[in-house]
Amino acid sequence: MRIVFFTETFLPKIDGVVTRLVRTLEQLGALGHQALIFAPHNPPESYAGHRIVRVPGVPFRPWYPELFLGLPRPRLGRELDRFQPDIVHVINPVVLGLWGTAIAKQRNLPLLASYHTDITQYAEALRLRFLTEPSRIFLRDVHNQAHVNLCTSGPMVNSARGLGIRRVRLWPKAVDTDLYHPDKRSQAMRVRLTDGHPEDPLMVYVGRLSFEKRLDWLYAPITQIPRVRLALVGSGPAEAVLRERFKGTRTVFTGYMGGEELAAAYASADVFAFPSDTETLGFVAMEAMASGVPPVGARAGGIPDVIQEGVTGLMFTPGDLGDLTDKLRRLLTDTELRRRLGAAARRDMERFGWRTATEGLVDAYRLAIRVRDRFDPPTAG
Repeated sequence: MRIVFFTETFLPKIDGVVTRLVRTLEQLGALGHQALIFAPHNPPESYAGHRIVRVPGVPFRPWYPELFLGLPRPRLGRELDRFQPDIVHVINPVVLGLWGTAIAKQRNLPLLASYHTDITQYAEALRLRFLTEPSRIFLRDVHNQAHVNLCTSGPMVNSARGLGIRRVRLWPKAVDTDLYHPDKRSQAMRVRLTDGHPEDPLMVYVGRLSFEKRLDWLYAPITQIPRVRLALVGSGPAEAVLRERFKGTRTVFTGYMGGEELAAAYASADVFAFPSDTETLGFVAMEAMASGVPPVGARAGGIPDVIQEGVTGLMFTPGDLGDLTDKLRRLLTDTELRRRLGAAARRDMERFGWRTATEGLVDAYRLAIRVRDRFDPPTAG
């Protein structure tokens, strides 16, 4: 199968959407499929044997300078025609994805759209409330042009349907259980993450340091739980504000990590602290769980689809900082509970591989082709 992707984010940016896309591209190649990717700003020329077409982009300043909005160009259509795709997949359609949708509809190509980010919640978090209602209408109208829509968790399937999005299916979750493994625990990494105090209890967050991630909520536990250490792994637009907020606390900012270094950071933690209440899935929670580290996550968005309360981790009520602090304290001070939940989390994640998830995606592509053929049959030519 020949697949064209229009994605609003790609390498070198690192986030959950990019993680899912690069792992999917690896598996698509292994399964004998070929892809062409349109991505903004400065992506690599290829990935896993698939060609990438660079699209000029402008940063979403001042609200989110790490995010580049792809600027459509007529040549994109010519590139797509030369590739002769069987299907078009738009990922998180906003600007570039909207252009990809228009190109696909113009050519009567099967179209699949995937819903990874609730931009209505992001509008609230970035203090752009005037965009909340227009963003709901935009999401509904763009996604309803697709023959199939995929969401990354059960709760987000319900959310999409609540917005009025039709033809919604689940894109199965997955995690790399070879890279993220309890055996990657490292005393040297623990020394680094605790600023030289490896004997102290350690909670770790991994991901973008951005305002919608609610990382300021971790100020309560870091100042109220005795001896606890916090490591924030990642970078982003809120970093300067967070550094000022956490000044004088037992907090380490590491910057971005990847590969084996990141795997060691996960596995060297006692607890994964995940306060975000805007996640559509939460890959980082899954990576922590694969590392044998129990998470404390918000009872919101896609997180309840990842964490089994009291079995593989604990959940708190969003906005209730007392509840968040109590759940973190409970895990940090109860060694047996932490061991039991961490082991169960690892066993749970072992069920979710990228090959199975990608085969499910290919099935969704075939469904989109059947839907197109049923309602919009291709013209003879």
